[in-house]
Amino acid sequence: MRHSDVREEGANAQADGDIPVGGAGAPGTVPPPRGGSRPAGRAGARPARRGRRRVLRWISCVLSLLILGTAAAGYLYYRHLNGSIQTDALNLGENKLGGSKPNAFGQTPLNILLIGSDARNDAENQALGGATDTFDGPPLADVQMLLHLSADRSNMSVVSMPRDTMLMMPKCTEPGGKVHPASKGLVQTNESIQRGGPGCTVAAWTELTKIPIDHFMMIDFKGVVRMADAIGGVPVCVEQNVHSRTRDGKGSGLKLPKGTSVIQGETALQWLRTRYGFEDGTDIGRTHAQHQYMNSMAREFRKNAKLSNPVKLNSLAQAAIEAMVVDTGLNKIDKLFDLSMELKKVPPGRITMTTMPWIYSTKPGLDGRVEPKPGEAEDLFRMVREDIALDGQGSGSPSASATPAATGAPASPSAPAQQPSTAPTAAATAAPPAKIAVTVRNSTGGKDGAQPKVKGRASEVAALLTGKGFTKVVADTQTGAEDTSVIRYANDAQAADAAAVATALGLPAGSVQKSDQVAGIVVFVGKDWRTGGSPAAPPPAPTKAPDSAHALNGDNDQACMPIQPGFTW
Repeated sequence: MRHSDVREEGANAQADGDIPVGGAGAPGTVPPPRGGSRPAGRAGARPARRGRRRVLRWISCVLSLLILGTAAAGYLYYRHLNGSIQTDALNLGENKLGGSKPNAFGQTPLNILLIGSDARNDAENQALGGATDTFDGPPLADVQMLLHLSADRSNMSVVSMPRDTMLMMPKCTEPGGKVHPASKGLVQTNESIQRGGPGCTVAAWTELTKIPIDHFMMIDFKGVVRMADAIGGVPVCVEQNVHSRTRDGKGSGLKLPKGTSVIQGETALQWLRTRYGFEDGTDIGRTHAQHQYMNSMAREFRKNAKLSNPVKLNSLAQAAIEAMVVDTGLNKIDKLFDLSMELKKVPPGRITMTTMPWIYSTKPGLDGRVEPKPGEAEDLFRMVREDIALDGQGSGSPSASATPAATGAPASPSAPAQQPSTAPTAAATAAPPAKIAVTVRNSTGGKDGAQPKVKGRASEVAALLTGKGFTKVVADTQTGAEDTSVIRYANDAQAADAAAVATALGLPAGSVQKSDQVAGIVVFVGKDWRTGGSPAAPPPAPTKAPDSAHALNGDNDQACMPIQPGFTW
């Protein structure tokens, strides 16, 4: 207490007669009041008033201590949580698209890659994970879901990629300098995390989808268990009794009766890992079960995570922080809180869970593995890129009288809204066209090779560039196979020049990619540009997710998993 406070307390006490004031009498006694006795009828008034004042002062002191103590505890807890956040690099690949771009109204969408790791590198995860032969080995990204929050915050789309998907892996460079070269053949997507960490999983998604990924969140086995426990359980449903266990001991061990059960702890982890027992026993069934769980968990969060229940909130916060590894853009509690507030704006009925359209691979040695389904997978990715709601209901449009500068939901907490028209283009810093060396390759046959390459096409496009002032252009004898025309460049110093070439040819900014597979700036003329002086206009974007995406609405609390024959009890 400050000296002034002590003095003030003493003055108040004297005025109330709580301590001796100069007169005779034993220490601690109260002298008779000056001027004789109190008037009749008020004998108990002053003592009562003194008592009330003492109580009020005591309450004031206690409340002050409580407020200061709570603030200090809150600050220390905040620091504790901040210190508990685990981070890793966002994108270890070379194809860095930057963050999501704002629309004409300054509203910015948000793309977050959710990664489930099967790491078994500590006792708690080993106790939950089984498979003792994998202990302390490299982890796998067994769950991969891209969460897209619309620019206007009216809807949310989630796209899962089955862990058995086969992809070409990009080059990934760890922060310490270790390089994982681009794969020369197809690699199972869940191995991406072994190529430097979650940042390589992000790079693989960026390479495949051309979607700018703003953040990632990775969670392991024990994290799933803690989150399920913190929320108090998640309701799930099965159409029959199920037991995920094969005769040779494989399976998650999940055992549930027919109907709805509220699962948490290890049972929640078993649900998310179950393959044998759901649908046809493949990874696709597991993906659908994960969607049911995620939708149900989102509904439970809305029921339980209320500001009126700070104990529940603290429990959820602690569980979430300890469970996750995030990118460096989410390295503070306030950033995670801002993100949660943005996600909370979407009602469950506008959340759509989907699976990337896929086909079984026909390549030798890849039985049971899948690849992105031509056409339909790209349609789904395009809808996300163009911020088109997957549920077919469209987005919440600003009113006709609204102006771009004054309307719209807040942007991503890590990417403030800005007007795209004011952003400088790469072409603004490019060299003059006559000084930019360009190579053109004929890739018009496409990746599937269904059509022959158009003879002389590289020379025709080279001539187009020459006519636009690019005098250092060569038509390469090397060819390629691209469905969509792209421009690749070798190093950062060539980025602006490559963007200038794209502008001259009428190609979109997203067609410009950095690659260690080229020595300079190379134009790959794809299947989409077999004739004419400019690429063919893309077909209209879909307005709803394809049926093969197996969409599940967030309000659907009646979803129930079909059970694979032979796994009932």
